[in-house]
Amino acid sequence: MYLEVDNNKTYIATGSKEHVDGNPTMSFVHGTGMDHTVWTLASRHFARYGLNILAVDLPAHGRSGGELKPTIEDMADWVVQALDAAGQESTIMVGHSMGSLVAFDVAARYPDRVTSLAMVGTSMPMPVGDLLLDNAEKDNHLAKEMINYWSHSTSAHLGGSQVPGIWMLGKLIRLLERSGPGVIYNDLLACEKYTEGIERSKNIQMPTLLILGEDDFMTPIKDAKALAETIPNSRTILIPNCGHAIVSEAPNDMLDALATLI
Repeated sequence: MYLEVDNNKTYIATGSKEHVDGNPTMSFVHGTGMDHTVWTLASRHFARYGLNILAVDLPAHGRSGGELKPTIEDMADWVVQALDAAGQESTIMVGHSMGSLVAFDVAARYPDRVTSLAMVGTSMPMPVGDLLLDNAEKDNHLAKEMINYWSHSTSAHLGGSQVPGIWMLGKLIRLLERSGPGVIYNDLLACEKYTEGIERSKNIQMPTLLILGEDDFMTPIKDAKALAETIPNSRTILIPNCGHAIVSEAPNDMLDALATLI
């Protein structure tokens, strides 16, 4: 569906189901250079279990208009505006990679809007290497290739998708290639500059789930350890033989993990 958010036409996927007043809501935030389509399986799955679904395209991503939001905090503020536009007072908040930081920041600064939090493929801080940032700033295709390569585990490079007929590496590179000029650089820089997380984690009292890939090269599990230790009511699910692209590498494991928040 399209809504007006921050005076711009915004696309929010609903899992192909109409919202029902009174039903719980699950909201999804995508990662760097991506859009709502990464959550298609999860959106439809939970919509058919009776949840209201909001899988956003952040500004200047996917089908949404508007200007890029340069910081994680700006993106989090925008997500709250999207919740308002959709008439949802509170939600289960789910984010992957950069989206996990956005979801986290919403939970930390707007705790009354979030009933529970899931951070998929996350770490804090979330540093970005100079080589990747430099190529992203120049809009070199090499930046997309590096993200695609590092996002997948060794086993994923050999194939074996849980979803029949899906070429995981091909799917991600095409999605990244659809992003507009400057989008990937903007998103990576926002991750690099987000330094308030550990301090803000003390504000998160709602149930929090970290879903991590054992073979994640982009956000190594050791970098998520400090975050897990500082969130009072958190638990971690570690998926073996899985990289950063958990949404596509281990969708069934991810859905089973998210179901525990309902």
